[in-house]
Amino acid sequence: MATAGALRTRLWPVPTLAVVVAIAAGVGVPQLDVAIDDSLPPAVTDFLFGGGPDAARELLGSIAASLITVTSLTFSLTVVTLQLASSQFSPRLLRTFARDRFVQRTLALFLATFVYGLTVLRTVRTGTDGEADFVPMVSVTLAYVLAVLSVLGLVLFLAHLVREIRVETMVDNVYTEAVATARRVCGPADPDRPADPNPPRPPPQSAPIPGTGSGFVTSVDEDALTEAAEAAGAIVLVDRTPGSSVVAGTPVAFAWPADTATDLDAERLATLRRAVAGAITLGPERTETQDVGYGVRQLTDVAVKALSPGINDPTTAIHTLGRSAALLCELAGRKLGPKTLRDKDGQARVVLRRPDLTELLDAAVGQPRRYGAADPAVLARLFRLLRDLAWCTRLPTHADAVADQLRRLRVTVSGQDFDAVDRAHLEQLSQAVEAALAGVWPPHTDRD
Repeated sequence: MATAGALRTRLWPVPTLAVVVAIAAGVGVPQLDVAIDDSLPPAVTDFLFGGGPDAARELLGSIAASLITVTSLTFSLTVVTLQLASSQFSPRLLRTFARDRFVQRTLALFLATFVYGLTVLRTVRTGTDGEADFVPMVSVTLAYVLAVLSVLGLVLFLAHLVREIRVETMVDNVYTEAVATARRVCGPADPDRPADPNPPRPPPQSAPIPGTGSGFVTSVDEDALTEAAEAAGAIVLVDRTPGSSVVAGTPVAFAWPADTATDLDAERLATLRRAVAGAITLGPERTETQDVGYGVRQLTDVAVKALSPGINDPTTAIHTLGRSAALLCELAGRKLGPKTLRDKDGQARVVLRRPDLTELLDAAVGQPRRYGAADPAVLARLFRLLRDLAWCTRLPTHADAVADQLRRLRVTVSGQDFDAVDRAHLEQLSQAVEAALAGVWPPHTDRD
């Protein structure tokens, strides 16, 4: 899964596959021309290329030359877009652009047309010493069709690029990916179902399991961990969540015997350490594969970047916080917090740390509250975020997290020099959050 996710964020796999297919087609289609050269009816040949060798060479050469220019232009536009997204919004949005299938397929079409035209060009022959001219009509016609499709692809690519660099599109893509991750990792929505009650806790004598490398935890192989813990007769706590930073040699997990009357001998512990190290995949960056909080982090980065003095775009921050509210409400309806994995006999074998709503809410609200403290519109949007989440919560722990953030947000407001109108409006929104926690949604709390 991790490898597949990494390949989806690379620009080269799809274009490379297209180049290989184009070479095969450039070799195979002319052979088809040889086989059917004299058997095609006039009704078909009237639509095929009808020029001689010189005309075929000129057409194929023009297609190849123009397509390599268009490909260079496309790559340049893509790189400029990546630079814009990185500097204007957040460098963590680059993965969203790199995995854009429309961009990958457009580049694949351009490169395939270029390579196909060059490959077919080598088969065009002018007759000498009594040999007849050979012009692969079907092959040249196919090259023409690919060139036309490439022109259409360029127009659609430009339109797509204009849409993708809009902040509304970017944050919507982040939200969509984050929801997909939550559904994949946390299972179906169940707002009334709490996290695993009382997961096994490591005793003081538990053995630390160090990480073998440095980087970010991108994925954890749950089946491999469960099998390894069962084979060792142990319980394993993976103390790092996907997205956590790991330094080689520091503990990433703890192990202790399932039967407290026994000990883990050195051989079993060494085997278990190797298995745990192999089940935890590290990478140079956070990914959305199993990282439930990655989408929240991306949205918060965009909001904070918009609130920086160099950008000074509170409207973007407010819009992004709206998406953060929608994502938090989605996450609140799913099973967050620690996850316990059990063997076939029901024995707890692995405890996986996962962020709970308290952590995710603090990641979404903490920095925007600090950097947007002087803007009443940003603070108002944070109150609305808490009100939306308070209305969607069902668990007491979730309500406590909202109440804590409400208290901290009130402290921030009290420390600002707002006029009476702004202060009264923020106080009204603050009371609306309390009402939502009590199951009441008072009207007329928004001010456009």
